[in-house]
Amino acid sequence: MGRKGYTVDSGLRNLRMPAISAIVITHNEERNIGRCLASVAPIAEQIVVVDSKSSDRTVELARKFTPEVHVREWSGYARQKQWALDRCRHEWIFWVDADEEVSVDLREEIRALDFTRDGYRVPRKVWYLGRWIRHCGWYPGYVLRLFRRDRGSFDDRLVHERVKLNGSVAHLSGPLYHYSYRDIAHHLAKMNEFTSLAAEQLYREGRRTSPPELVARSVSRFLRMYTLQRGFLDGAAGLVVSVLGGYYVFLKYAKLYEKQRGFNSASEAGSRNPPPSE
Repeated sequence: MGRKGYTVDSGLRNLRMPAISAIVITHNEERNIGRCLASVAPIAEQIVVVDSKSSDRTVELARKFTPEVHVREWSGYARQKQWALDRCRHEWIFWVDADEEVSVDLREEIRALDFTRDGYRVPRKVWYLGRWIRHCGWYPGYVLRLFRRDRGSFDDRLVHERVKLNGSVAHLSGPLYHYSYRDIAHHLAKMNEFTSLAAEQLYREGRRTSPPELVARSVSRFLRMYTLQRGFLDGAAGLVVSVLGGYYVFLKYAKLYEKQRGFNSASEAGSRNPPPSE
């Protein structure tokens, strides 16, 4: 491979390896986009970046790796990714978020694949408060990221969208690194956005809640993350992750309760506005 703008790392390409199209959606990701695209470029014949009118250097930096950088209005996480998917040329798709990095181990594992399955899940490892989180239910946190184009599409969820795959799936072992949050303040800002979307999704699905349920669910989530999923082994970072995990659930159901009581409709705005700036 010799696409202008990057240098292929060492290792022979599997001659049976089919061409891969990678898709990335962005909004104010200048801190992350270079690392992300540099990590995916060695295994992707095509990279499609869809930017939702960033105000920083995201588009400029992305164009150093690929000419296929599209700027369009934000239409929601799933729709933005499906729009990118519809512009892919190759049989296999690799979906990566701008704040993620394909590890060397994962790249080499993909190169060696026989591609006999229709999709592959990869473990995701999150960097948080100066360390890799290995518990709390965050790791391995398998996500479907490599799949046949004619077998998969993005669902229509407002947040935490997934690939709907019609076919067989296998698990890989090389990790996808995730630099989700710069700090706790950034974590809280993203939680506010995501819980608004999650509450709206629950409301559309006909779910309703009550104050006792939102308390019970949030406490249960904390206990599960910190004890059953051994978040205590991640030290202070594991405690913060577990507490905020419970708080996420509390906010989601509190916003659902707010919506079902008709107090306001602010939660509907999230699907129309770009995600929080990175």
